[in-house]
Amino acid sequence: MTRTERFEKIIAWFQEHRPVATTELHYDEPFHLLVAVILSAQCTDKRVNLLTPALLQRYPTPEKMAQATQEEILEYIKSCSYPNSKARYLKGMAQGLVEHFGGKVPGSVDDLQKLPGVGRKTANVIASVIFNKPAMAVDTHVFRVSARLGLTRNAKTPEEAERQLVQYIPDDLIPLAHHWLILHGRYVCLARKPRCEECGLREFCKYYIKNHKNE
Repeated sequence: MTRTERFEKIIAWFQEHRPVATTELHYDEPFHLLVAVILSAQCTDKRVNLLTPALLQRYPTPEKMAQATQEEILEYIKSCSYPNSKARYLKGMAQGLVEHFGGKVPGSVDDLQKLPGVGRKTANVIASVIFNKPAMAVDTHVFRVSARLGLTRNAKTPEEAERQLVQYIPDDLIPLAHHWLILHGRYVCLARKPRCEECGLREFCKYYIKNHKNE
């Protein structure tokens, strides 16, 4: 099977079995998703969804969050990972939106990365989820699943994996493919013990074929 064929078969499987896939973070506007994605670093979406309602009720706009102190923001996010750093990032991000973007979340990956706490992965999430741009955010799930399936080859960094994935996935499917791979990694292709017996991608998966070739 060529690499192109593997991509085509895996994409076709997801299109049939998971035609709808989106973020599990709760949000109702771009700024709220940006806050949630910053909080989600090294933290589960479930935990973030417990934190954001009170935080965003108190600071619903970039203007209001920018006026808060780091300590005030910290009170709302203490139960997430790295709360001190994230409180600093949230305040800085809000200030950056107000000062440089008129309080609006920009759609450009480059502009998004100018904001404190916004790396390439976070910027790609916002660009793809909010603006439906062909930006592939590579988190630990995407990195692991794409390598196991054989979609990426010897990628050493998320950026390398991103470059390989966008080379083969059609632009209009990249925002959806991001969620396909995340959700597959979250619920089927688990890090420590993948549920291969439940996986419909077994026949295309390099990891499965390698580890079950004698069965």
